Amino acid sequence: MSIIHIGIALAFVAMLSWGVGDFFIQRSARKVGDWESLFFVSFFGALFLSPFAYKNSLLLISHYSNVLSIILLLCVVLFIAAIMDFEALRIGKLAIIEPIWAFEVPASALLAFFILGERTDTLQILLIGFLLVGLALVSMKNRFDFKKFIFEKGTIIAFFAAILMGGANFLMGWSSRLSDPITANFLSNIFIIFVTGLFLLFTGRFGNLFKDFINNKRVLLFMSIPDTIAWVAFAFAMSLAPIGVVVALSESYIIIAVILGLTINKEKIKLHQKLGLVLAVISAITLASITG
Repeated sequence: MSIIHIGIALAFVAMLSWGVGDFFIQRSARKVGDWESLFFVSFFGALFLSPFAYKNSLLLISHYSNVLSIILLLCVVLFIAAIMDFEALRIGKLAIIEPIWAFEVPASALLAFFILGERTDTLQILLIGFLLVGLALVSMKNRFDFKKFIFEKGTIIAFFAAILMGGANFLMGWSSRLSDPITANFLSNIFIIFVTGLFLLFTGRFGNLFKDFINNKRVLLFMSIPDTIAWVAFAFAMSLAPIGVVVALSESYIIIAVILGLTINKEKIKLHQKLGLVLAVISAITLASITG
């Protein structure tokens, strides 16, 4: 198996992990709040990665360089995008919010093209387009109503979150190539812990974190574990394979998250969703098979 194929396989790991993680992010944000959920998921990620990343992190910090500047930019963009993601999930419907996040794909691919010179061939672009159409179809429970879609709760927030997250995806991939995927993830988690912790402290909510964890540890762990696995797999994938393709494949987590929402809530999948599911799966598998 080539290095690029390993990257593609890791993109699928990220897809599956995010599919589960996002489902529980929505539940967590509604139970304990946006900032609290973001604190917990970052805290768990930093705790898990610390044995593998602290030496490289200290080295980067002690020798301030352009690499650290890019990671700091990643931290800021990722934090803003994440808090907007959590807020969109908290106030909106999963089936409405998830398709909007497909805008992460063109945002990441364009940045990779203009900054790193990564090119995507015509067939790959076509397959990415089919994949995004399939994801949109599987996410829509009812007939598309543009006016209703635009004014649905969380739609506008989710759109801007997607653009910013596309930037964060690119910066994570770039940072992972310049340093290493684990260090990039670890430092971004530390930054988010610091910012969210200060906010919760100043708003008088920091003292409730332990109680929140005790009362909701199952949901918080089901959110944090797959999310950490997803980000690490995603970062490694982007360091090994083209960023645009990896982002497109990992975005297929929308299928997993929406199906979880539909099945656990005992809702039936309609014909257009089934067609979208088939189109997305075929497109993702074909895209993965031709990239190498």
